[in-house]
Amino acid sequence: MMLPLLISGIAAIAAFASVVAVSLPLLARDRLSLRLKAVSERRTELADLQRAGLSKQINPKTLKRQAMMRAVIDRLKLQNMIEAKDLKLRLAQAGWKGKSAPLTYVFAQVALPVLFLVLGLFYAGVVFSHYPPMTRGLIIVVAMVVGAYLPKVVVTNAAQKRQALLRRAFPDAMDLMVICVDAGLSMEGAMSRVVEEMAQAAPDLVEELGLCSAELAFLGERRLAWENLAERTGLPEIKTLSTTVIQSEKYGTPISQGLKVLAQENREARVANAEKKAAALPAKLTVPMIIFFLPVLFMVIIGPAAIQVIQVMK
Repeated sequence: MMLPLLISGIAAIAAFASVVAVSLPLLARDRLSLRLKAVSERRTELADLQRAGLSKQINPKTLKRQAMMRAVIDRLKLQNMIEAKDLKLRLAQAGWKGKSAPLTYVFAQVALPVLFLVLGLFYAGVVFSHYPPMTRGLIIVVAMVVGAYLPKVVVTNAAQKRQALLRRAFPDAMDLMVICVDAGLSMEGAMSRVVEEMAQAAPDLVEELGLCSAELAFLGERRLAWENLAERTGLPEIKTLSTTVIQSEKYGTPISQGLKVLAQENREARVANAEKKAAALPAKLTVPMIIFFLPVLFMVIIGPAAIQVIQVMK
């Protein structure tokens, strides 16, 4: 009875995995178009601020939701948390640069503990009603703690994943930028070329470079655009690039030589990182081999002998 049931279960899981694998590409959103749209919106916003001194209008579709969250935040007197520079910087590093991002984050910090408290009370009173009171109280406390720390964990993980993507694509962008500058293009022209050529391969980096290019076109001080790029990404490599460009523009030194040095350092760092991962691979494979490979190997080697012994004993 167990063998047919096990085979049916494995077949069902395999069929479900096949359906999911076929459906995911069809359901995936066009991330590139969204990022290019964000760059275009940022360029339009900066142009409006420069020419007319007007801020970008809020999307009418989200106006009601933002008004509700704003009312809750105003009632709790948490406006200072929304205006905090550190919060905006962390959200920008995670890829959330919209004006409503700080408001949504602060509202989530307020609402999620209450929501998880309600869920904890429900589970403690209905699902785990036969457990001792101390255990049910612990479930409620754990639910509240999870709700309180969940927004911070989500933002931190998103920032780390995004920085990993930026770090992976940055050496290629630097090589292409060096080629463009050596060919006679300016930094803006080189960045535009990088954005055009790497739009499919590195959408996160393209988004940041596109925003920097837009700020270079409309901000009064070019230094602010490069500093904003370094702050939004949070990567030491991009901060070094920003510092190099700022110093080159300040003192009039050639930018091509600095870019070549940075490109070589990033290539060497990527090779060193790959060698480090390759060296750590045998140690990481030890536990999976012990858990998954050795039992199967022992079954294949000892199994026939064990079957023969059992048959002889019968």
